[in-house]
Parts: sequence; C-alpha cells; structure tokens
Amino acid sequence: MKRSILAYRRKDGRIGVRNHVLILPVDDISNAVAEGVEKNVYGTLAVPHPYGRLQFGEDLELFFRTLIGTGKNPNVAAVIVIGVEPKWTMKVADEIAKSNKPVEAFWVEHYGQLKTIEKASRAAVRLVEEASRLKREPTDMSELVISLKCGESDTTSGLGSNRAVGRFTEKFLEIGGTVLFGETTELTGAEHIVASRFKKSEDRGKFLKMFEEYQKLIKSQGVDLLGSQPTEGNIAGGLSTIEEKALGNLQKIGGALIDGVLDYAEPPTGRGLFFMNTSSAAAEAVTLFAAAGAVIHLFPTGQGNPIGNPIIPVIKITANPKTAENMWEHIDVDVSRLLQLEISLDEAAELIWNHVVETAEGKLVKAEILHHREFVPTKLYPSA
Repeated sequence: MKRSILAYRRKDGRIGVRNHVLILPVDDISNAVAEGVEKNVYGTLAVPHPYGRLQFGEDLELFFRTLIGTGKNPNVAAVIVIGVEPKWTMKVADEIAKSNKPVEAFWVEHYGQLKTIEKASRAAVRLVEEASRLKREPTDMSELVISLKCGESDTTSGLGSNRAVGRFTEKFLEIGGTVLFGETTELTGAEHIVASRFKKSEDRGKFLKMFEEYQKLIKSQGVDLLGSQPTEGNIAGGLSTIEEKALGNLQKIGGALIDGVLDYAEPPTGRGLFFMNTSSAAAEAVTLFAAAGAVIHLFPTGQGNPIGNPIIPVIKITANPKTAENMWEHIDVDVSRLLQLEISLDEAAELIWNHVVETAEGKLVKAEILHHREFVPTKLYPSA
C-alpha cells in the first residue's frame, strides 16, 4: 500500500493535509465579525460558535485549549483571531503563534464592528496570498495523526465498517502512525477490555477514572439514557443495548494496544494509539480531536450520518448497502461487499487506506463538498 504522500509541512514540523486561513472568534459576540471577514475575503474560513463569555475554571481552560489547538492544527496555514476585548484575544493569539505560523489579532472594543472587519479583512488578503504560495512536499503517511469516531451505528457497523477501520488502524500503527479514539460513555460494557489494552498501568488507572466520572455524572442526574444511548437510530439499526454498541465501537482499534491517555483536546505526547476523553456526540468529539492535532478523521456509519468539520476532512465509511445507495452523497468508502463476502477484511482496509492517501493529497471528502462545518466546543458546566 502507498505510503508516500504530498502534504504541507508546517514550521513546527507537523504535517497537514489542508491549507486553511482560519478566522477564529474568541467569543460568541465576535462571530459576526469573523463571518464578515470570511464574506469579504475568498480563501478564509470562519468557525462561529456559541461560547466564550463568563466561562470559568476547568470549563474555561478547556475552551481556551480547544480554540488554541484548533488554531495550531497542521491543516491551518494562518490564523486571524477576533475577540470583543484584547486580553483573551491576545491570550489565544499568542499561544497559537508558538506554532510559528502567521497569526493576527483584532478586537471590537474601541473600534466597532465595521472598522474591525475592515482591518481584519486587509490582513486576511495578505495571509491568503501567502498561504497560496505554500507547496505540498513529499512525506511519509506515518507522520499523519488520524482520529476515529463512529455514528448512527447499526449491526453492520460492528460487523463491517468498524472492523475495516480496525484493520486499517492496525496497519497504520505498524508503520508508526498516530491514532486518537474516544467516546468515553459509548465504551460502557467494554471498559474492562479497553483497560486491559493499555501498555502502562498508570494510563489504565487514568482511563478508568475518566470512565467512572462519566458514570457518576449520569447517575447523579437520575436519568435513563435509553434513547440517548443507544440512540433511536442505533435501536432502529438493531442495537438494543449500550453494551452491544460498545463491543462494536471497540472494533475501530482492532487488536491494537494503547500507548496513552489524553484529556479533552490534549495533544498526543508521541506516536501510537491514544485514548482521549470525549463526549460521544459526533460534532463535539471531532472538534476535540481536531484541537488535539488530528488532520483526518475516519467516521464509520451504519444508518448514515452527515457530520463534517471545518478543519479536518471527515471520511465516511459504511458497510450497510442501503446506506451506501440511499445516502451516497455522504459516503466516501463503501465496504458493504465485506459483509457480502465479496472482499476480505484486508481488502476493505485497503479501500480505506487508498482514500486516506487521496484525501491527504487534496481530494475533497463528501462532507467538505456539502459544506458540513460542524464546530462544537465541549462545555463542561453552565457559565457564570
């Protein structure tokens, strides 16, 4: 299978597969300015979101980590940070600048919306022009960071698409690649299997602590998650319990051992397979993976899910022939022939591998073509 790819090497040494000039609002009331710049300047990408005001403590730290990690992502060539006031704007901009990519910062206070849009737009013209000069260069596929998360799973997921991703994961790790996976609550019933896969006992303890904290939170609310876990779509697809869903979910990492544990949006400490504490909500999880440095996401789906992300291409994979036919405009890799015994597991993994190579070299995935830009920072608790 092909390993040599053409990609962007950033000044911090990491490899990106896209070349975005990002317009990053620090808070919800700066969204209009960021979107105004995007409308003015072709080649820019705004990522509006609903947070950033009156957050505090761990929730605020996670919010900053998500914004800063998003700006530092290797798929981003340059960043314009826009906030309502200078202190938080510069905090985000200064941290992103440590990656040695071009960063500009503007704030609305004392200038107003229109003047801020004008100043940021003029900076954006220059940054887009500079980014357009950057060239892809040869590198090895093992330098990529790839994340995994499934959605709208059904019986074909654990039997087919998740297993194909798992075999891809095994092969990618064999050449020295880096893989992130998470979905903490969706491992319920398989947590003991995940725990047994950690290479280090201290990481096993960290994982179990994160898992138990989620369980305590759910129990503290006195709620029944049926309909949320499994989702109505999961149930319609034949998954009756969270334990059944978890065992299928685990197939995405194959038989690989786990090298480390990461908290929300925390970048990996080296190469290998890393568990990240995440929600099981698709847009939140992919946003966290992108903030941690993933440049491509693999998203197996049974019933079909249109999720995308503005920063990283989300490759949709299905083993459900009905989904492949009825939702073809969302599906990038059809491995349904695996369950029809027409191709082997290795051949299904090769289909995914080839699509990853093409995506890394610039081929658009369906979610990008259909303008799916779900950017959803995780919020831990209410604002003040």
